Amino acid sequence: MGGLIVGMSMGMRGGFGLFVPPIALDRGWSREAIALALAWQNLAWGLAQPLFGAIADRFGAARVIAAGMLVYALGLFTMAHAADSTGFTWSTGLCVGLGLAGCAFGTVYGAVARLVPPERRGAALGITGAIGGLGQFLMLPVLGGLITTTGWVTALVVMAMAFVVASLAAHSLRSPPSAAPVLPAERMRTAVAEALGQRDFWLLGLGFFTCGFQLSFVSFHLPAFLADHGFAVRTGTTALALITLANIGGIYACGRLGDRYRPRSVLTLLYLLRGAAFAAFIVLPLSEASLYAFSIVMGLTWLGTVPLTNGVILRLYGARYLSTLFGFVFVGHQLGGFGGAWVGGWAFDATGSYAVVWWACAALGLTAAAFHYPIDDTPRVPAGAAQPA
Repeated sequence: MGGLIVGMSMGMRGGFGLFVPPIALDRGWSREAIALALAWQNLAWGLAQPLFGAIADRFGAARVIAAGMLVYALGLFTMAHAADSTGFTWSTGLCVGLGLAGCAFGTVYGAVARLVPPERRGAALGITGAIGGLGQFLMLPVLGGLITTTGWVTALVVMAMAFVVASLAAHSLRSPPSAAPVLPAERMRTAVAEALGQRDFWLLGLGFFTCGFQLSFVSFHLPAFLADHGFAVRTGTTALALITLANIGGIYACGRLGDRYRPRSVLTLLYLLRGAAFAAFIVLPLSEASLYAFSIVMGLTWLGTVPLTNGVILRLYGARYLSTLFGFVFVGHQLGGFGGAWVGGWAFDATGSYAVVWWACAALGLTAAAFHYPIDDTPRVPAGAAQPA
């Protein structure tokens, strides 16, 4: 069930790029205005994730996930009826961002990790991510079909209703009482303080910045980039669908590789591969073949970073405060997400091209690999988290 919730929440987010052209056409807003709202969504999600993770770690994840889905639904509904770009920013940015903090992988993965024994966690996170990836893949044609047949406003309202119904399934992620006691806040603060005082924790967050920047830029701007180059709408939908389809195998493989090898080593290679994919996409002539090849490579490395990043945190600190500590690392990811969404729109409005951002994505892949390579992921459970299970 965790995978289905992740698939729904991330599938909707991954499909926001499909809404950009019709919203811009219907409302007359600039791409930068729409991109800024999506950028604030990333920032709200990232800044709220440590808080939501801490609540989930202290009191259990099921209620947090259910509440997140309801807030997500509110954001989608108000997004559909926003009369101006300010209202659109509040609904798309704040409400949906807070919803994602409650019901996306940051909280769900922590719940799943506490439900399985340590030796199976990498596989469990990989399977959860793979199911989530399948959900994301299925969401894209659903969203595309709804937008085409009913319009973007009705599509958002229908999805808001779906999130309300799906919130009822969050109870399945309740941890057994013995696995999720209410813990003293002092112990949690000690664990967080110790992690924040360590170089490797900061390197992990800095590397995660790249992931957020790259994914946000591709998700929100690839369909518009392709439309600018004369490709049909279905081409952009197919490209995003290929990313989500390849993501299914990529997440599962990364989860298993994280069990077999040191997660930080796999992350280093993953970012090198992703940087090379961006560079090749820029250099090669743009065609459907090069686009689909790029989409497949991106999909294989897309959200595989999440179980691997969780894997590094698990090795370092155990599972007791996984949602909380991942939340702090995730702030780096979402600062990157803010940059990828907003800079893409700003660069296009300023230069009429996305070229500089494509090159930035390639360079950031190398930078992220350089940040992950020196991480020492030798287990060092903090004193405040004496029970690593």
